[in-house]
This record gives sequence, structure tokens and C-alpha cells, in this order.
Amino acid sequence: MSARGPRSTWFWFLAGPALLGFACFNLAPMAYSLWLSLCRYEVVSPPRFIGFGNYAYLFVHDPSFWPSVRVTLAFTLTQLPLSIVASLGFALALNQPIRGRGFLRSLFFLPSILPQAVFAVVFVYLFQADGGVLNGILGCLGIRGQAWTTNPAWALPVLVTASMWGFGYPLVVFLGGLQNVPRELYEAAHMDGAGPWERFRHVTLPLISPVIFFNLVMGTIGALKVFDLAYVFSVTQGKPPGGPARATLFYGLNLYEQAFGYFHMGLASAMAWLLFAVVLVITAVNFRLGRRWVHYGD
Repeated sequence: MSARGPRSTWFWFLAGPALLGFACFNLAPMAYSLWLSLCRYEVVSPPRFIGFGNYAYLFVHDPSFWPSVRVTLAFTLTQLPLSIVASLGFALALNQPIRGRGFLRSLFFLPSILPQAVFAVVFVYLFQADGGVLNGILGCLGIRGQAWTTNPAWALPVLVTASMWGFGYPLVVFLGGLQNVPRELYEAAHMDGAGPWERFRHVTLPLISPVIFFNLVMGTIGALKVFDLAYVFSVTQGKPPGGPARATLFYGLNLYEQAFGYFHMGLASAMAWLLFAVVLVITAVNFRLGRRWVHYGD
């Protein structure tokens, strides 16, 4: 008992302030937002309890809820596979014994340090219809350019392209996983006559399956929470957030507009809790599927 006493004292001395801060700055705001999601609250008047009225309005009557869901799902289902494949491909290339490998790794990781808003500004300049770099190059080749940033059919693909430049973090995670694959397995597979594709399929891919799973979960969460990229993309062009024609109205952007554009704090809180529930369910499903996948890889 005497040995446990000092340990318990030190634990609460070190962890107590952190737990208190977590309760004050995380749990308390979450509980308050859950309460607001059940209220009609527009800042100028006190919250009025309406039960699940906000949720019913979102699902049935809100004109922007389902369009924002569709845009977010389309972005996630497009950007996430491209990001995983691109980061894994570059990680495989940068894991080879090539000259300047350290410099190239730093070069590919560097864009991830920049905020997503910077990518939005740069890609608006590159893809804009008048004076854009891409249309200028196409014009020199005799090809008529498109209104990439103002055409609803092209605005979301432009944002997908812009987001691809931030794959440095999954790239680093993949590199860490690849470096933990024993070289002896590659040598044994090579001696058995396995080519590059067979070595990747039967050695590399199973052994880095936990890393792929981690990047898949984190990438899904990040794609569902896109905000700054879409916001700056619209504002830079002098258009309302989500333009053109709601083609870039992401769920997070719609939530922001409800809260700070229209001051529908109760409705925005309900949207936030719906997003939390969706992320929780998707993460749980990924973990359940990931156990089978990773176990098969082992």
C-alpha cells in the first residue's frame, strides 16, 4: 500500500490538470452543443427546447442539407482512393536506394505543411478561366480552355486536385511502414522467382496493411470535415461559400454557414452531432473490417 500511495499521488498530480482541462474545454462544450441541438437558438433569444425538431428539419425541409451531403460524399469517394494510391506510389518510389532520396522526401512532404487555404488560392489562379495558367497553356496548344472554377461540373474536380497536394502525411506513414518490412522476405521471394508485382502483392501489401488501414481511417475523417479549402475557393473568386451553384457546398461549410452566416446555432449543433455520429460509425466499421484485413495480412 505504501508503494501505491506515492504512485497514485504523482498520477493525479500530473494527470489531474489535464483531466480538468479536458472536462472544461472538451466535455462541457460538447454537452452544451448536444443540448443546443435539441433547442431552437438563434443567439438573439434564449434557447427554446424543441426536442428532435432540428434533426427532423434537416432531413425533411432544409434545402441545403442533402446537397452538402452529396458533395461531401462525392469528394470523399474520389479524393480518398486517389490520395491513398498516390501516397503509396510515391512512398514505394522514395523507399528505393536512389540518389537524393532525403531531399526528395522533404520536397514531397513540404506542401503538407502549408494550410489548405493556400492550395485553394493557388489553384484558383491556375485554373481560372481568364488569365489562368492552365488555359494559357491550352491556348498555346490551340485547345480552348474551360471555365474550370466557375463551372459547376468542374469546380469539385478542381478541389479534388488541389487537395491531392497535401498527401505528405500519409506518405510519411507509408514510408515508415515500408521500412519495417524485412529485406529478407524480399530476397526470399526473389529467389523463388517472384517478380516486382508478386513481391508487392504477397510481401509488401500484407505487411503494410495496418498502415493502409490507419491512413484510410484518418483520410476518411479528414475528407468528411473539409471546410477551409472550399471556403477560400469560393471567397477568392468573390462568390458566396459553396459556389458555383452549390457545387462545392461541403457539409462542414454548410454547418459553418448555418452557425455564423444565419446564426441558427441549434441547427448547426444538430449538424455537428450528425457528423460526429457518422464519423463514429464509419470508424467503427473500418475497425471491424480492418481486423479481418490486418489479420489476413498477418
